[in-house]
Amino acid sequence: MVIKTLVNQNTEHQVLPQALVLSLEKVGIADIPTVGGKNASLGEMIQQLRRKGVKVPTGFATTANAYRYFMEAGGLEAELRQVFANLDVEDVNNLRQRGKQARSLMLQTPFPEELEQAIAQAYQDLCQKYGADTDVAVRSSATAEDLPDASFAGQQETYLNVHGLQAVLETCHKCFASIFTDRAISYRQIKGFDHLNIALSVGVQKMVRSDLAASGVMFSIDTETGFKDAALITAAYGLGENVVQGAVNPDEYLVFKPTLKQGYRPILKKRLGTKEIKMVYDLGGSKMTKNIPVAVSDRTTFALNDDEILQLAQWAYLIEEHYSKVRGVYTPMDIEWAKDGITNELFIVQARPETVQSQKTKNVLRSYHLIVAAGEQGSRGAGEKTALSSPLPLRPSAPLPLVTGRSVGEMIGQGKARVILDVHHLEQFQLGEVLVTNRTDPDWEPIMKKASAIVTNSGGRTCHAAIIAREMGIPAIVGCGNVTTVIKTGQEITVSCAEGETGKVYAGLLPYQVQEIPLEKLPHTRTKIMMNVGNPEEAFGYSAIPNDGVGLARMEFIIANQIKVHPLALVHFNELKDELAKYKIAELTAQYADKAQFFIDQLAQGIGTIAAAFYPKPVIVRLSDFKSNEYANLLGGKQFEPQEENPMIGWRGASRYYDERYREGFALECRAMKKVREEMGLTNVILMVPFCRTPSEGRRVLAEMAKHGLVKGKNGLQVYVMCELPSNVLLAEQFCEVFDGFSIGSNDLTQLTLGLDRDSELVAHLFDERDDAVKEMIVKAISTVKQCERKIGICGQAPSDYPEFARFLVEQGIDSISLNPDSVLKTLLEIAAAEKGSL
Repeated sequence: MVIKTLVNQNTEHQVLPQALVLSLEKVGIADIPTVGGKNASLGEMIQQLRRKGVKVPTGFATTANAYRYFMEAGGLEAELRQVFANLDVEDVNNLRQRGKQARSLMLQTPFPEELEQAIAQAYQDLCQKYGADTDVAVRSSATAEDLPDASFAGQQETYLNVHGLQAVLETCHKCFASIFTDRAISYRQIKGFDHLNIALSVGVQKMVRSDLAASGVMFSIDTETGFKDAALITAAYGLGENVVQGAVNPDEYLVFKPTLKQGYRPILKKRLGTKEIKMVYDLGGSKMTKNIPVAVSDRTTFALNDDEILQLAQWAYLIEEHYSKVRGVYTPMDIEWAKDGITNELFIVQARPETVQSQKTKNVLRSYHLIVAAGEQGSRGAGEKTALSSPLPLRPSAPLPLVTGRSVGEMIGQGKARVILDVHHLEQFQLGEVLVTNRTDPDWEPIMKKASAIVTNSGGRTCHAAIIAREMGIPAIVGCGNVTTVIKTGQEITVSCAEGETGKVYAGLLPYQVQEIPLEKLPHTRTKIMMNVGNPEEAFGYSAIPNDGVGLARMEFIIANQIKVHPLALVHFNELKDELAKYKIAELTAQYADKAQFFIDQLAQGIGTIAAAFYPKPVIVRLSDFKSNEYANLLGGKQFEPQEENPMIGWRGASRYYDERYREGFALECRAMKKVREEMGLTNVILMVPFCRTPSEGRRVLAEMAKHGLVKGKNGLQVYVMCELPSNVLLAEQFCEVFDGFSIGSNDLTQLTLGLDRDSELVAHLFDERDDAVKEMIVKAISTVKQCERKIGICGQAPSDYPEFARFLVEQGIDSISLNPDSVLKTLLEIAAAEKGSL
């Protein structure tokens, strides 16, 4: 049969209705009604994106006309309508029975001769190009498939490694029947599609020999948060069905699109998957494909190299860009790729609009409220949502709390309590439990992120448990005094941090409500509103909150949770004395012959992710500020750290960076930050030096940074200093000669101005950033720095907790206020009111 198309002078085409089979080279996105979303998309990419370097295997497609011709020739419509007359998709047995009947009818009806001939001719053309009995993939493509708000992907059948005309005809027939798989019937019924108004096209495409290499799926958007500027790529060995079906745990890579377009190499994350099995050709066997185990050496190696990761990411943004232009609206894409193990070429084998994040309502703030009456212990509060205008149910009176303390985060968490008093029992903790303990330190962070809430006996608002809970978005109550004796393991409790400064722990799982507020109505302020961010995994989500950048990006979370190793233990790995620590480090760094490079890559990826999330807004990265006892707790750390009586005011911050005992470790930080700025192209990163006691010490740090390529002023690099010591305030003019800007650390400035240990519960009641002495220091700092024409902000805890303190800062003319993410919106309103009142 002759395949006909009409081509006009503008090179746009229209398929003639009588065509039964069409070359993919001749179809485009306008032909979805004719060849379905999958095949139309393949043709679109072949025609429009091949010239831009995107490689797509060629092939052919049966048309909707072919499907309808088959249905009419076999008289199937009336019989199928009878089958679906009493369909009930909620009844599994009913659905299964109707589906089986429909598929049987389809398979028992032979193809018309004209359709067989058309398929045979198109397959013969492929064989002339690639060789006799060439291997092809045969995939279904519904004509209502891959619409932006409905995805039919995976509901019909796919066949790989199909050889020979007879096998091609058989699999095409099976694809026709698969329009009535149970899952496809159910989905169409729920979405309101008429089962017999949808036609099916079959795509027959030259196979990519990924059975000898790798394949996977990628999205031009972050799938969890909807962050638009990242491409997520997954990869596993063998044919791609295992990745698509979730049968294998693949590698994951994250690439930042904006600086990739500028020619940089911004790989933000590389996570190794287990990749235990791979699908390969069943050569000489009874099936087309089979799964076999992956060699251990391959499991511990990434399936793609960096050049391949970047190539795929580049294609992802090209495909997204093209489809967005064609549709006239931003269209993130879900794409399947494959690598040919014979030629080592990469190919795109499918592309469809992403249908989850692109449909979500954005710009909504959630706040939490208990709604239970006194004495009630209702079922678990699933967080019933209300719009801003909906009145909240009143609580006649508050239930009596079991314990109280200082609240952290304006949320509610609940679950079974797990009391752990010793760090050696962390393995007892289960996902979703409430952690109850004396206090925490970085060793506890692996289980803290699994907790629904955290409650401690000791600590104040700036202790470790409080800081980490805020960063992880987990409610916490600290300084309760006796929670480990009042609460028992297994007891169901509700932890409420939604009732002001005092956090309360209640018995039972109390119902609560989540209130949603649209963000579009928020005011703009003169004072820059920035955020404190430590966990890269949360950065994309936080970037959706209205902000002017990041005022404090902490390295410590990344070092403690992702790296876990003391930097000098990597530099001097062969000299480590602790054999157990050496063994654990060897496991963590198994892919690295150069152990120090592990630190550089992991830190660069973590900070790079935070910088990318807020790009091109400024991201102020504080260089490491662990105290010696915290460094000692890292793997291999004890060998390199002194024992200090008071680490809080000991060997920390700037004093470490140029010291012979640590400068090799600091060099790794510098190399990581250079990689972020120069290799990833994230020049929005501003570096900040903590605990810098004197201007001359600041100069020594800058000189040390310059040795490793971080030269202040070069490539736009700015270097700030933490204003957290009385000397930073008293000598502010001299510090202005050394640094580009200042960020007030109100936690340390308060304790050093008032002469108290902020971690001591004995004097915790005296810790108050609103003390007149502290405020005088802040007034002087802002005034002096502004006179010197430098920028000054604050990244301490006070403005997040005290609205009146935020107003005080605005009155002093501070340039920026950096807040914990959970406090941004509340404080933004306060700042707007303060600015309005000062006019």
